Amino acid sequence: MKVLVLGAGGIGGMVGGRLAQHGCDVTFLVRERRKAQLDLDGLCIESPQGHAKLQVNSILQADASTPPDLVLLTCKAYDLDGAIEAIRPAMGPNTAVLPLLNGIAHMDRLNREFGQTRVLGGTIRMQATLSPTGTIRQLNDWQTLTFGEQDGQTSNRLAAFQSALKPTGIEAKLSTSIMRELWMKLVHLATVASGTCLMRANIGEIARTPTGTHLLNRLLQLNADIASHAGYAPDDAFLEGYRKLFATRDATYEASMLRDLEKGGQVEAEQIVGFMLEQCRAAGKDDALHLAAYTHLKAYEQRRDAGRLPKH
Repeated sequence: MKVLVLGAGGIGGMVGGRLAQHGCDVTFLVRERRKAQLDLDGLCIESPQGHAKLQVNSILQADASTPPDLVLLTCKAYDLDGAIEAIRPAMGPNTAVLPLLNGIAHMDRLNREFGQTRVLGGTIRMQATLSPTGTIRQLNDWQTLTFGEQDGQTSNRLAAFQSALKPTGIEAKLSTSIMRELWMKLVHLATVASGTCLMRANIGEIARTPTGTHLLNRLLQLNADIASHAGYAPDDAFLEGYRKLFATRDATYEASMLRDLEKGGQVEAEQIVGFMLEQCRAAGKDDALHLAAYTHLKAYEQRRDAGRLPKH
C-alpha cells in the first residue's frame, strides 16, 4: 500500500514511521525545516514500544503524477485549510484520505472538498510529541488506531490499511460506526481539554482538590448529553471508565491542548471547546462550563498574540 503522510510530527511520525519500518511504501509531505532534519538525522523515534532511527522518503510538494492509495492527515485541526491545499495534488481518483484530527467539524469540510466516498473517518489513541530536536517521543504505551468508512461498510482499502498496520504493533480497529467513534472521542477530549486547560493542571492534580472530580464529572455528563442530542449517546461503560479516571488522584494524564498552551503555542480552541459550546447551545443545555473554558482559551490567545506570556 502506498501511503502519503502529511507532516512528520508526533502522530504522523509515529504511525508513518512504524509503517515505513515494516516495509510499507511511505512518503512524508513536510515543510523545509522538517525535511532538513529528516535528511540529516533520519526519523528518530523514542518509545516504550521500541526506539527506531529510520531513513525515510520526504517531499516538500505533492506530485500529482503518482497518487498514493491513502493520505494520512495528521495536522492540527487549526491547520486544516493549509493541509487541504497541500494534499490536493496527491488526491487521485482512487486516493482515500484518512484524517486523524481532533473534533468532528473537519469531516464535513473534507467531504465538500474531496467527496464523501474518498474520506474515511479515523481516531487514534496515542500520546506522542515532537521534540525541538526533531525526535518523536511516545509518552505511554497507548497505540490504537480506529478507522472506517463513513457509511459503515467494509472495503478493500480498509482491509489493506489494517494489513499494513498489523506488523507495526499499532492496534488497528475497523469500525462500522466511525462517526459514533468520533463523537465518543470528542466527549472525552472536550471534557479533558476543558478541565485541564481551565485548571492548568493534570487529572490527578485536579482530583486531589476538594471538588475537582465533581467538576470533571459534571463536564463529562454535560458532553455526554450533548452527544446524545446529536444521536450518539455514550454507554454506561464508557462513562464509568472516565469517572474512574477522574477519581484517580495520582493520574498524570492531561490534554495535549494543555501542553500546547503551557508552551505558548496554538490551541484547538475553536475546533474542540468552541464547537462543543455551539453544540451545547443547540442542545438547549446550560453553557456556563463550556463558556468559561472557551473564554479562558480565547483570552490566552489574546495574551499570547500580544507577547505577554511569562518567559520560561
